[in-house]
Amino acid sequence: MDIFLDILDTLILDRCYALLSPDPTAIYNNDTLPSANLNRHVGIYYPMQPSKWAEASLWKRDDIARQALSLYLITWLFAMILYLLGSFVLYQTLFDKRLFQHPRFLPNQIKLEINQGVSSIPTMAFLTVPFFLAEIRGWSKLYDFTSDSPFFGYTFLQYPLFICFTDSGIYWIHRGLHHPRIYRWLHKPHHKWAVPTPFASYAFHPLDGWAQSLPYHIYPLIFPLQKGAYLGLFIFVTMWTVLIHDAEYMPKSEIINGASCHTMHHLYFNYNYGQFTTAWDRIGGTYRKPKGDNFMESQRVNGMEKLGDKHD
Repeated sequence: MDIFLDILDTLILDRCYALLSPDPTAIYNNDTLPSANLNRHVGIYYPMQPSKWAEASLWKRDDIARQALSLYLITWLFAMILYLLGSFVLYQTLFDKRLFQHPRFLPNQIKLEINQGVSSIPTMAFLTVPFFLAEIRGWSKLYDFTSDSPFFGYTFLQYPLFICFTDSGIYWIHRGLHHPRIYRWLHKPHHKWAVPTPFASYAFHPLDGWAQSLPYHIYPLIFPLQKGAYLGLFIFVTMWTVLIHDAEYMPKSEIINGASCHTMHHLYFNYNYGQFTTAWDRIGGTYRKPKGDNFMESQRVNGMEKLGDKHD
């Protein structure tokens, strides 16, 4: 996030803050800027000159309030783009439109899912900002280059470690959200979507969505993680959340907690709490083998019968 902030400060945000809170003593000339600490994060990858507005605001780049506001806007926008674009693409390509006729599919469900998702993202972004602030201020164990890794081979090991840590964390958080004292006011809004579409991926109570994201943000505070891997994993987990809400019943893997497993969770509630694998569900006794939905199976049978009639 520190690299993104350097780039966006240079291209957009420096000028915005200069307009909102101008420094009357500022000199608008990047040849005279004390640029030693400007763009220091992106500079180790690519030499980017700071803009002429870099010191033109009373809110300097290292001001924690400015950083918090910038991170909030970036997180909000980035989450909105990934949610709406990813959900739209999956909806147009893989989502089975016959589910519109499912008896548990709600009237105007997609509109309701989008409204809940869009309204939850600002609060989730706000609650996530402290973690990003910790990262850009050097309080995490994120590192820049492979050569900075703790030991040989860690570059490859960090990926399964991240998946295992987050899979475990989300399982227990998700299972905790089903406790009767919590479920009704926090997690139940997400279970309104018994037959989810990809747009249900962010259709949470904001505290629910934030709680389930905690393992992703806690990991780099405890364990080393290369910044490029962190960005890639962040995009991956966001898209995975969309993918497991496409209500597609295939493939019916007993190892990967894909859409078929997660659809069982939406239909039967107290099963398949995991995020990436079924490992913790098997350990915790909450695994339910994916099976075809009666409505969808009848649709497939009817479709095959109609196809047979045409051939006859």
